[in-house]
Amino acid sequence: MTETQQEQPGHESAMQAKPDHEPRYRGSGRLEGKVALITGGDSGIGRATAQLFAREGAQIALLYKDEMEDAQETVTLIQKEGSKAMAIAGDIGDREFCFSTLRKVMECFGQIDIVIANAAEQHPQESPQDISEEQLRKTFETNVFGQFFIIQAALPHLSAGSSIICTTSVTAYRGQDLLIDYSSTKGAIVALVRALAHKLAPEGIRVNGVAPGPIWTPLIPATFPPEKVESFGSDTPLGRPGQPNEVAPCFLFLACEDSSYMSGQVLHPNGGEPVSS
Repeated sequence: MTETQQEQPGHESAMQAKPDHEPRYRGSGRLEGKVALITGGDSGIGRATAQLFAREGAQIALLYKDEMEDAQETVTLIQKEGSKAMAIAGDIGDREFCFSTLRKVMECFGQIDIVIANAAEQHPQESPQDISEEQLRKTFETNVFGQFFIIQAALPHLSAGSSIICTTSVTAYRGQDLLIDYSSTKGAIVALVRALAHKLAPEGIRVNGVAPGPIWTPLIPATFPPEKVESFGSDTPLGRPGQPNEVAPCFLFLACEDSSYMSGQVLHPNGGEPVSS
């Protein structure tokens, strides 16, 4: 996996070692009649989740930054599962974009039942003093503001039985020396999940999170130099990075009725690393 990319969040179409996004089992209709919105849905964990949700009967609205080729491929994969999809390009850190997106989703599908707040960016720095104000603001705008804005935009259209799932990270629980600002955003997302779950419980809307460990996605070669990409994930107890299709079932579980008595919780597909709450 000695490969790099120059721009975030990275392009799956440009990767030599392709992430595995194919669902591992037949669908059983667990999301039949549902509409899911997935930010960062063009590749990696977002693509695997979109494809799995489509196999389970959901229609999909996916948001992406500017990776048009990846987004089109994901739409094709969703359609091959017999489902309907739409892809919308833009910056989720822009509040107006998030609200205009929800208007488009409602015009297309007439409903929204599941929100997957997944898009993120990360920029390693050797020292906290090297983190510029511009980088700090951009990382928080994408990772925290983006999740908050898309949830704000979706809330008027959600009802009892709806599910919101936020992607956090193992770095929220144990930090990461090179990703201090990123880790901080992921900690904020854990707090968002817990606070929002409590607030929305009386409305019957569940809010949960998924905290992946090292997962092989386009963000990795777009973040780290070749030597770190080469060893990526080797320090986990399982000794390897995870694949997107090993994370997507966590989102499915939290989105469907199987987890109807869970809210304010976080699942940890992280290669076996113990974490504390």
